[in-house]
Amino acid sequence: MEKDLEIGFKKILQGNREWMDFVKNDTTGRFQQLAKGQNPEILWIGCADSRVPANEITGTKPGEVFVHRNIANMCVHSDMSMLSVLDYAVNVLKVKQIIIAGHYGCGGVAASLSRNQFGIIDNWLCHIKDVYRLHATEIDAIEDHDKKVDRLIELNVQEQVFNLCTTSIIQNAWKDRNDLAVHGMVINIGTGELTDLDCTFTSNEDLGDVFSYR
Repeated sequence: MEKDLEIGFKKILQGNREWMDFVKNDTTGRFQQLAKGQNPEILWIGCADSRVPANEITGTKPGEVFVHRNIANMCVHSDMSMLSVLDYAVNVLKVKQIIIAGHYGCGGVAASLSRNQFGIIDNWLCHIKDVYRLHATEIDAIEDHDKKVDRLIELNVQEQVFNLCTTSIIQNAWKDRNDLAVHGMVINIGTGELTDLDCTFTSNEDLGDVFSYR
C-alpha cells in the first residue's frame, strides 16, 4: 500500500514537471500575462465529481473560468464558501456569465433518493431531498430508476439557479448592471455534451415579488 501511495504521488510530481515544460515552451505569452492577474468572464459552479472539469468541458484555457465545486453543484444560502466565491466573482472579477452545471450520473443526487445513511454528507443531501419534495409528483411518476435520477439532476440544477439568483449578491449586482446572466446546464459525461436547460435569468423580474429586493 505504501508503495502504491508513493507511486501515485510521484505521478503527480511528474505531471507537474511536464506542465512546467509546457509553460516554459509556450510562446504566446499568456502564462506571463496570467501571472499578473486574472480576468475571467465565467463563473462555473459545478459538481466536485472528478469527471467534470470545467475547462476541459467548455474548451477554455487557464484564466478564463473562475470555479467553485461541491457535491451536486449546490447553491445553499448559508454556504459561506460558495457565497464568498460568488461575491468575489461578481463584485471583484466582474464575471458576466454564471453557469451552474450538473451532470447525469451524479452520485450525490442518486444518494439523496435513497433512505440509506452515508455519514455527515446526509445533512448536505437534505438540500437535494428538498428539491425532490418540491417535485415529488413528477419524480415518483417515473418508473425507471436511472431516468428518475436524471430528471432530479435536471430539476436540481434549475432550483440551484433560482437559489443563486435570490442571493443578495446577485440581486444587488442586477441593480447596478445589465450584463450578468445566470444559466443552468447539465453534462452528459459519456458524450461530453453540455446541454442548456433553458432556465437563464438576466434580472430579478421573473423571480417573484417576495424574492425581488428593492
